[in-house]
Amino acid sequence: MQDQLAMKSGTIDFLAKFTDSEQFEKTFKEGMGLVEETANYLDGDGRVDARVLDRTGAIAYATESMRLTTRLMQMASWLLLQRAIASGEMNHDEALREKHRINLAEIGRGHDLKGAEQMPDGLRALVDRSLRLLERIKTLNSMLNRSANNDETESPINAQLNMLERAFRLG
Repeated sequence: MQDQLAMKSGTIDFLAKFTDSEQFEKTFKEGMGLVEETANYLDGDGRVDARVLDRTGAIAYATESMRLTTRLMQMASWLLLQRAIASGEMNHDEALREKHRINLAEIGRGHDLKGAEQMPDGLRALVDRSLRLLERIKTLNSMLNRSANNDETESPINAQLNMLERAFRLG
């Protein structure tokens, strides 16, 4: 349906094409899988790992696990939003309201923590994977934003085609 609308208007809906791609599906599955894996770690092995830390290490662990879960929730929200927009579950206004709630810029590594050297390997690995995924999502978000901005400004060729189409409809 969206392909037909895009073809009629002479534009390609980059978001629809992208969210229907193997790359998006892989990123989506990776993101959602990382959320689940992190929850399982923090509720299981992570609790065991945290028990052996001293006070400074425990504070670093708690801080880093909060950063990690916040980062993952923002990324999961972005992934779900892209899927909802592309499938037509959200209209333009709803999508804009939701986009403003997602902030990918402020969920990176953060400042170094005292006691971080005590961080369990399991948590470190999850943090590193989440940061790599975040960079990919930021790149994709930037590409989608550029595509949306290009769609808003009509190209001179499309303007001419639209004028011709109107002229033939009137005549």
